[in-house]
Amino acid sequence: MEISGIISAIVIGIVIGVLGRLVVPGRQHIGILLTILVGIVAALIGSALANAFGVADTKGIDWIEWLIQIGLAALGVAALDRSRAHR
Repeated sequence: MEISGIISAIVIGIVIGVLGRLVVPGRQHIGILLTILVGIVAALIGSALANAFGVADTKGIDWIEWLIQIGLAALGVAALDRSRAHR
């Protein structure tokens, strides 16, 4: 992976993490850095899942891939929030 690919993964991860956080109702008890980290991981796993399902390369915007990534980010944010709330 080239440096431009890493930078774009970070930027996309930030967007995915924020969107995933917005999907989860209520106030979350995790910081912005964890949100970004969840977004980056969700973007990478979501891209791999979209490739596996054959929906990663479509004409135009890859809406299905974005929805997979945002859903994974929402799950990650909710899981981290629940684990932090019990402490």
